[in-house]
Amino acid sequence: MAWSYSFAAGLPLWLVGVAAYNVYFHPLAKVPGPKLAAVTSLYKTYFNATDASKFYLQIAKLHEQFGPVVRISPNEIHLSDPENYDKIYHIGTKFSKDPIFYGAFGYGTAAFPTPSNEIHRVRRAALNPLFSRKRVLELENIIHDKVEKVGRRIGQSAMSKTPVDLHHACRAISVDAITDYGFGNCYNLLDEEDFGIPFFDAMRELGPAVWFFQQWPFLQSLALSIPYWLAKRLSANLEAFMRLQMDCKDQILAIKEAKDRGETPKRVTIFSHLMDPKAAEGHIVPSVDDLTDEAFIILSAAQDTTGNAMTIALYETISNPEIYAAVVEEIKLTFPDPNVRLDFLTLEKLPYLTAVIKESLSRLSYGVIGRLPRVTPSGGAEFNGISIPAGTVVGMSAYMMHRDPTIFPSPDSFHPSRWLEPGAARHLEKYLVPFSKGPRQCVGMPLAYSELYITIGTLLRRYPNLKTEKLEGRSLEYEDYFAPYRPKDAKLFSVWAESGDL
Repeated sequence: MAWSYSFAAGLPLWLVGVAAYNVYFHPLAKVPGPKLAAVTSLYKTYFNATDASKFYLQIAKLHEQFGPVVRISPNEIHLSDPENYDKIYHIGTKFSKDPIFYGAFGYGTAAFPTPSNEIHRVRRAALNPLFSRKRVLELENIIHDKVEKVGRRIGQSAMSKTPVDLHHACRAISVDAITDYGFGNCYNLLDEEDFGIPFFDAMRELGPAVWFFQQWPFLQSLALSIPYWLAKRLSANLEAFMRLQMDCKDQILAIKEAKDRGETPKRVTIFSHLMDPKAAEGHIVPSVDDLTDEAFIILSAAQDTTGNAMTIALYETISNPEIYAAVVEEIKLTFPDPNVRLDFLTLEKLPYLTAVIKESLSRLSYGVIGRLPRVTPSGGAEFNGISIPAGTVVGMSAYMMHRDPTIFPSPDSFHPSRWLEPGAARHLEKYLVPFSKGPRQCVGMPLAYSELYITIGTLLRRYPNLKTEKLEGRSLEYEDYFAPYRPKDAKLFSVWAESGDL
């Protein structure tokens, strides 16, 4: 009993001591920022849990108040100066991923969350050929097939007078393309009347759990050990995670069983390739669990990032008659017949279409909207005259980079013209980071560009007079679940064609 009294009395004193150390004596004590953030990492969790996951907006406010280097938790800083980006995320970087931040995604052995740059290099080597430019060009027909389904639905809208939900349609294009290529077993969300909204709702449910597990990492293994039947009753977030994980595992097992029977796939898929001992390059062939983790992350990455860029590009273009007319005229001159398949190699050479896509990736669309935290290597680092010791977590975000008015004037406006002058475009490219940079740059970037060009080019060429409703207020806001999501009550981007388009 005496021990319990001593503990109860000593705990407040210990907490006060920790708070005093963090604020006044910690190696980051001189870094500007709110005192509460210096005291506890609950500062981050508070904004993610109580303000619709908008900590990224609070970070922007802190930079306005404190400058380009801000302390956002006891051992983490955030940077806003664009010139610092290449210091952290360059090829050959010694900065490694923060294990607490990325471990919360629960993807185990996948290449994406691996903290070690050396281990990541091995895992990434097996994936790189699968997303090379050469391989992506071979997948072009898959993308065309998916876009054709959306095109037909838009054509039908002129007859039915029913708007087509392009918000989910664009995301379904990405999911159907990656499941077709990944598993050889397409999810066919584009065949669903609602483009697979339940699937996307389930993916969204994963988000809040990430912030929870970042704050309390020790609870993750406990939560994931709960039986599925119990998880369904306890938490929609946990149930969604487990259900999608089980589906990925079923897909991997089906591929493995076919391989064990000696069946040869009709074409190479991501996971039939990764099961090939030759792909391991002298390393152990990944286990079913390893491949399940990899499948989960590839599917998660595909479902919203590229789809978000597509919807922004199409919405901003269709909403602006001058932009719409200019891009349609350019595509029409190159492809006089609206019914032919618009090949990626030709589309990517069109200056104005390219400007629209680059502007969609840098303006109002974010592959990952929040910070990408890295651990400072041995020897420490210096940013804007402030020395940072080794072990400090430091990060930057595309949201801050793409909204810097010194680089992108009028950051809230959609101006493809800023990308048209070659010299200006080369300068802007340095600060275009929707896929990050360096060795951890998104492996799916070539596939994403192919989807963007083919989807946007095809739909705009075929339908030069689409209509849409103006989106305002919350419908243009984002919530940060690593990938950006519109609020649940947002009005989503839809279009309809008129008879003259057919």
